[in-house]
Order: sequence, then structure tokens, then C-alpha cells
Amino acid sequence: MDFVAILSEQQTTVPLYLTVKTLGLVGLLHLVSGVLLGYYLTSKKSMMRSVVDFLVTLPLVFPPIATGFVLLMLLGRSGLIGHALPVDIVFSFTGVVIASFVAGLPLMVKSVETALRGDVRRLAELAHVLGKSDWETFWLVLLPNIRRSIATGWFLALGRGLGEVGITLMLGGNIIGKTNTLSLEIYNAVFSGEFDRAVVLASILAVFSCIIFIALKKLSSPNLI
Repeated sequence: MDFVAILSEQQTTVPLYLTVKTLGLVGLLHLVSGVLLGYYLTSKKSMMRSVVDFLVTLPLVFPPIATGFVLLMLLGRSGLIGHALPVDIVFSFTGVVIASFVAGLPLMVKSVETALRGDVRRLAELAHVLGKSDWETFWLVLLPNIRRSIATGWFLALGRGLGEVGITLMLGGNIIGKTNTLSLEIYNAVFSGEFDRAVVLASILAVFSCIIFIALKKLSSPNLI
């Protein structure tokens, strides 16, 4: 097997570029929405908060292919939401991004929510006693003290999105050169009998996974500031 030759082929480089591009966009979305949603879920109980909590957590317990089907029904051209959108979501790069975002979001949100429900709450209460507003407390007290949990949740969310297949297959499709991420391309390679290329693609994913694993180990170190 000529690893370098297979690695340089367009059938490998295009899915790799698509995956990296997706992770970059999804990582930014997770960082912003994950922190804000995690903070929102620690607010006072309400019906809306319960609904948001349910929707965020659902992808963790609902089969990915079924989650993708639900999103397809919602965001398709004739869907409840998709019919009102000016652009097509299904079978596009946008669909791939949404699929990866939905798959990893619960891990990001739950990490932040759990951290905010811990000992850091006493610091927030103290800040309120000292006259700080909710947003001042959030930015100046809470975020600095849960930064490790934020980073942990972020890497877990990226790892989950990296290996996503079910939701991506339903929402983004498996269009060669357009929506075939590395995970989907491994399936394509195996299906067509190109096992050498599947090994190379799996090796690339293994490198990404190792980087995430090392980052998580570093974050779990008690010596990390």
C-alpha cells in the first residue's frame, strides 16, 4: 500500500478539506452557543428552559439516523422550517455543518451546565452580593472559573462531530466532492472495495482523535492552570 500516494489523491484531499472546514465552523458555533445555552439551563426553572434542555439533550439518546430524519423533515424544502428558508439546507455543505453541530452540541452544553452547577455558584452569589450584574458575573467570574470545563466540552463535541455519520448522511447526503466527509468517505471506500484507501482515511481520523485525546488528558491534569 502506497500511503503517500493515496493520501495525495483528490479522493482523499477533498474529504479531508471538507472535514477540517466543517470542524472549524462547528467549533466556533459550539464555543459560542454551548456556553450560552449551558448558562441559560442553569437559570430559574421554566417551561421554555425544560423544552430547550430536552431539545439539546435529545441527540445524546436518540439514534443519529432518526435525528437526521427529524431534521430532514424540518429543514427540507417542504419541511416546517425549510420551506421558509431562502437557501436549501438538505444535501449541501450547510447541512453537513448543521449535522455535526447538532451531534456535538449536547456534550458541550452539558459540560458547561455541570460546571456552572458546581462550587462556582458560590462565587456567583458573592459577586451578586458585591453588586455585580448577571452579565458582569458571567464574564468576570463564571467564565474564568469554568474555562477547563468549557475546553473539555469543546474537544468532546469536536470529537463527536468528527465521527458523525448518521445525521450527516440524512441531512447532508453523501455527495462526492460536496458533502462526503472523512467518515462517509471511509464507508464509500469500503463499499467500493478500496480497503487501502479506507485504511488511509481511518488513519487520518485516528490522528485527529489522538490530538483530541491528548488535549483531554492535558485538561484533566491537576497541574494545569
